[in-house]
Amino acid sequence: MTKKQKNELFRIILAGVIFFVCFIGEKTGLLDFSKVSSDGRVVWLVSFAIYLIPYLIVGFVVIKKAIINIGNGQVFDENFLMCIATFGALGIGEFDEAVAVMLFYKVGELFENIAVNRSRQSIADMMDMCPEYANLEEDGEVTEVDPDDVEVGSIIVIKPGEKVPLDGVIVEGDSYLDTSALTGESVPRHGTVGDEVLSGCINGSNLIKVRTTKEFDDSTITKILELVEDASTRKAQVEKFITKFAKYYTPIVVIVAALLAIIPPIFVGNWGEWIKRGCIFLVISCPCALVISVPLSFFGGVGACSRNGILVKGCNYIEMLASLRTLVFDKTGTLTKGEFEVTEICGEDKKEILYNAALIEKNSSHPIAQSVIRAYNKVYGENYDQVVTDVSEEAGHGISGTINGKRYYVGNQKLLEKHGINPMDISSDILREYSGSTIVYVAKADKCIGCIFISDKIKDGIDRSLEKLRVAGVGRFAMLTGDKSDTAEAVAGKIGIDDVYAELLPTDKVSNIEKIIENQNEDGFVGFVGDGINDAPVISRADIGIAMGAMGSDAAIEAADIVLMEDDIDKLERAIRIAKRTMVIVKQNIVFALVVKFAILILGAVGLANMWLAVFADVGVAVLAILNAMRTGRK
Repeated sequence: MTKKQKNELFRIILAGVIFFVCFIGEKTGLLDFSKVSSDGRVVWLVSFAIYLIPYLIVGFVVIKKAIINIGNGQVFDENFLMCIATFGALGIGEFDEAVAVMLFYKVGELFENIAVNRSRQSIADMMDMCPEYANLEEDGEVTEVDPDDVEVGSIIVIKPGEKVPLDGVIVEGDSYLDTSALTGESVPRHGTVGDEVLSGCINGSNLIKVRTTKEFDDSTITKILELVEDASTRKAQVEKFITKFAKYYTPIVVIVAALLAIIPPIFVGNWGEWIKRGCIFLVISCPCALVISVPLSFFGGVGACSRNGILVKGCNYIEMLASLRTLVFDKTGTLTKGEFEVTEICGEDKKEILYNAALIEKNSSHPIAQSVIRAYNKVYGENYDQVVTDVSEEAGHGISGTINGKRYYVGNQKLLEKHGINPMDISSDILREYSGSTIVYVAKADKCIGCIFISDKIKDGIDRSLEKLRVAGVGRFAMLTGDKSDTAEAVAGKIGIDDVYAELLPTDKVSNIEKIIENQNEDGFVGFVGDGINDAPVISRADIGIAMGAMGSDAAIEAADIVLMEDDIDKLERAIRIAKRTMVIVKQNIVFALVVKFAILILGAVGLANMWLAVFADVGVAVLAILNAMRTGRK
C-alpha cells in the first residue's frame, strides 16, 4: 500500500469512527440534540455541524475534484454525482445517510486504487528490470557508467547477480542466466562464449564479459518497457463503448434525477421525500462499476500476458485475440528450426558416404554443405586425414573433387546425369518419410554410392501446439512460405496445416494474407506468426501480427501487435486463453452492473429503495466488479 493510500485509509477510519459514534449515540439517545435547545433550527444546525466533520474528512477531496473538473469542462463524473447526491441528503436533514454515502464511496475508491496498483504490479516489476548502470571495460579497466552511454561493440562486465544492461554476445566466461522476467521461463538458461544475451536477464553464478550489439534505446528491455507502457493507451472496442456510454449516460441520469425531485412534488407535494428519491437515484446511477472494472479487466489481461513472456501492444489486441479464428504461419524459423540438418543417409557404408561428402564440401559456405560438415563433425569429430584436389563447383548442381586419385561427385540428380552416372534407387518408404527434403547424392568415379537427406527440421512438439490452438478456438491454419511446393506440403502434412501457399515473394505473402482475410467465412480475426525481416510487411497487414521475439528480427518485432518473447508457439495458446478469460469477465461485469443498477434505479424512482441500497448499487457493485476484474491478472 502506498503512502497516499495509507493516508486515505487513515482518513476513512477517522471519519468512520466519528460517524459511528454519532450515529449510535443518536439512535440510542445518548446524543439527544434536542436537549441543546428547544428551537428546532438550532437542533438542526448542531446535528448538521456534528455530521459535517466526518463528511468533510472523507468528502473534501471529492468536492475539490468535482470543482476542478467542472472548471475543466468535465461536469458529469462520479465526483459530481456524489456531491449533488450528498448535498441533497444534507439539505433535507438526512445527515447520517449523506455521510454514509460519501464514506462508502471513498472505501470503494480506495479499494479501486489498490486493485489498479496490484494489476500494474507486473509493470512495476518490469521497471525494476531496467538496469541503472553498466560495467564498461576499457584498456583493462572497468568503470561504472550509464547504460545509455555504452556504444555498440563495447565490452561490458556482468558480475554474478547483476542485471544485463544491454543486448550482446558473450565473449568470455559462462554462466546461468535468469530470463524469467523476459520470457516467463522459470528454468535458468546456460550461456557460454558466442551465445546471445538479452538485456533484463539476471546473471547467475559466474562473471561474464559481453560485447554489446545494440544501443540502450534499442535493447530488449527498453523495447519491452515501451511496449507495455503504451499498451493501456490502445483501448479495446468495449472500453470505447463504455467511455461513450458514460459520456451520455451520466448527464441523462442527472436530468432524470432532477425531474424526479421537481416534477412529482408539484402535483402531490412532499418535496423532502421526492428530493430524497432524486438523491438516491443519483447515487445508484453512478457508473463506477463499468468505468473502473472494464479497463481494469483489460489491463489485468495485458499484465497476465506480460508475466508469461507475451507482450501485447494494446488492450484492443486482447479483445481481438479472443476472436482469433484463422492463424497463418511463416514456415522457416517459425514452424521449422530454420537451419538445415542431415536427417537420413542411404547406402552401404554410411560413414564413408558422410566422410567423403564432408571432405568435398569442406571449404564450401553453402548452407547445405555446412549441414553435411556439421553432421560429420558431430559424430566423428573434425578428423580429415585426406586431401582433396581439383575441386570444381558447378552452380546449381553441386561440387566435385579428387581424393586419392578417385573422382567424387556431391550434388543433386542433375550433377550425376551430367556426368553419366545413374542415381541410386531409393525405396518409396524412405521417400515418403522424408518427402520435402533435399537429396544430396554422393558418387565415386562412375557409381553412385549413396545419398544424404537434408531438411529444415520441424520444431519439436509443433503438432501438439497446433492441436492446443485448435482446442483454444482457432479453426483453420495456413502457411505462407517462399519454399518449394513439395517441401511446404510435406511440412504441412506432418503437423496439420490446412492451406499451403508456397514459392512466394514477400509481396506475394501480403496479397495472399489479404485474400485469406477477405475469404474469412466466420466472424473473427486472422493472425499471422513470423520471425524474419521479410515477414514484417505481412505481419503489419494481418488483423493480428505476431512476432517470435526470441529469434525474430527487429523489423518483425516492431511491426507486430503481439510479441512472443520465447520461441514457443504454446505461448500463443496461453495468450488466447487469457484473452478469452478477460472477455468473459468483462461481459460478466457489464451485465451484472447494468442489471443491478437498472433494477435498483426503478426501485429508487418508485420509492422502494433507501440510501443504503443505493450505496450497495454504487459502491457494492463496483467492489464486486473490481474483485471479478482482478481475476484477469492471474497467470
